[in-house]
Amino acid sequence: MQDHLYLLTVVQGYINWNVDSDIFTIPFINHPIKWYGIFWLIGIAASYNVIKRVLSKDGKSTDFLDQLTLYVIAGTIIGARLGHVLFYDPQYYLANPLKIIAIWEGGLASHGGGIGILVAIALFAKKNNISFLWMADRVALVVPLAGGCIRLGNLMNSEMIGKPTDVPWAFIFTKLDSIPRHPAQLYEAIFCFLLFAAMIVSYKKDSFKNKNGKSFGLLLTVLFSFRFIDEFFKINQEAFEDTMAINMGQILSIPFIIIGLYLLIFNHKVNTGK
Repeated sequence: MQDHLYLLTVVQGYINWNVDSDIFTIPFINHPIKWYGIFWLIGIAASYNVIKRVLSKDGKSTDFLDQLTLYVIAGTIIGARLGHVLFYDPQYYLANPLKIIAIWEGGLASHGGGIGILVAIALFAKKNNISFLWMADRVALVVPLAGGCIRLGNLMNSEMIGKPTDVPWAFIFTKLDSIPRHPAQLYEAIFCFLLFAAMIVSYKKDSFKNKNGKSFGLLLTVLFSFRFIDEFFKINQEAFEDTMAINMGQILSIPFIIIGLYLLIFNHKVNTGK
């Protein structure tokens, strides 16, 4: 309990971040319950309730939503894990293939998770004979909400830390070092929650609701443009990125931005209701 009090401590004008990533340990099995997992659950539960309201107005049943939820969760986790394996450390995992399934050891890439979600939506849409873009528009509404919760989990884990800085809101992640840094995870979490609000407001407008793919395009363009910018405030995840003009996260953001801009500018497919 004492560790959590450091959250409010200011050291030399900076925020001293010394939060325990474990909430408590389950007796007998000695397994920790982590803040990161709790924020994942909060993100899933909040997203479920929001999209439930949206789909109910489209005449979709709870069973429809439950199936969609399973597809998206599976796509997110599998995609995020494979994204980390393929984009950031393929040589290690080729040499240690059993480690690919060791998700509990860490290693999830948000861009891979994005690809996994798209694959999951495509499979679900095909199974239910509905438009991919129609379904993607609705899932897009809650992606920033879930993403913001996950980034708060990263903050609680003191991971995905930012570059050194002397701005007054800098965080000192005391579990790692004593250097004031940009709280890049918090930047992205705040942005995601603001984007979620903007997505909900824009979806209510006929110019978005009556065009398949427009909400989806807005999400891709704005979210990954911000992600590209936010990477300038983060330290690189892998050493090989230190020799690159832009890092892997920025490179992977570019195709998402291009697709988003295409959907916003050139896609004029009218919403047919499915």
